[in-house]
Amino acid sequence: MSMTDGDLAAHLADQAGKILLQVRASGMFEGKSLGKAGDQTANQFLVHALRQQRPEDGLLSEEEKDNAERLAKERVWIVDPVDGTREYGEERTDWAVHVGMAVNGVPVLGAVALPGLDAVLRSDEPGQIPAAPEKLRMVVSRTRPAKEATGVCEAIGGELVPMGSAGAKAMAILRGEADIYLHSGGQYEWDSMAPAAVALGWGLHASRIDGSPLVYNQQDVYMPDLLICRKEHADLVLDKVKAFL
Repeated sequence: MSMTDGDLAAHLADQAGKILLQVRASGMFEGKSLGKAGDQTANQFLVHALRQQRPEDGLLSEEEKDNAERLAKERVWIVDPVDGTREYGEERTDWAVHVGMAVNGVPVLGAVALPGLDAVLRSDEPGQIPAAPEKLRMVVSRTRPAKEATGVCEAIGGELVPMGSAGAKAMAILRGEADIYLHSGGQYEWDSMAPAAVALGWGLHASRIDGSPLVYNQQDVYMPDLLICRKEHADLVLDKVKAFL
């Protein structure tokens, strides 16, 4: 099978999402065991498929033991088989599958599947983002919204929108359901790489909350913070967040 990188990323994210829906519909798992079964099954599919289709590239997955060989690779696939395990287990729609590629640390390609919404958004096929409302909407964690996000939202007179996974939050901006995603509670590279690539491909702003670039395929895969928003809102948010750092 010969596919472009963009087609491969989108196909894998879509197929992994379908696998996850089948695992959940089987009725064989519940609670934490459902999340574990889904994670492991989708991960095996993604990892084996990428090693088959792109054997020369590096690979980093949340559910796979890290291999330092990726650090010497220019092209590295970074995947999250289930972003939002809790939401997946609760049969909500705000969970995602992330498949992305960083080239020399830059998030250049990504696909984010939202299986509960039967949607796949990809960096190389940007769509039209609906116009922002007068009162800006900021997506935050359902369970632990960060003080930086709530503080900035109050400072700009915005509205908080609780939501599940990182991928779902980022894609909510592209889908016209939100305007700003400001996260400061700590993540890992697989949480944001594909969503950041898609956001950038659609013409949005994506950076650290101090305005510095997002850099991937690092030895330490922890990423403390993230900002994704429309370009016209970036300076406002970056200025307001300084008061909370």
